[in-house]
Amino acid sequence: MFGISEIAIFLIIAVLMFGARKLPELARSLGKSARILKSEARALKSDGVSPTVPAEPPAGGTDDPRVIRGTATEKPGPR
Repeated sequence: MFGISEIAIFLIIAVLMFGARKLPELARSLGKSARILKSEARALKSDGVSPTVPAEPPAGGTDDPRVIRGTATEKPGPR
């Protein structure tokens, strides 16, 4: 996948961009984020919820302006 030279170039660029003092902190936060993501994915699997299937819309409607409203029984309101 990656050779030693590609990894070395990446590390040099990372040190130049963030500085040597910030790299351990960035690695820790990246590790924590990965752990949280894995635990949430496991929780979704154990609950039987598929992350790709959207939840049902609320019964009372929504205030989202992207939702197109209007059915055959609804009268159009003033614009």
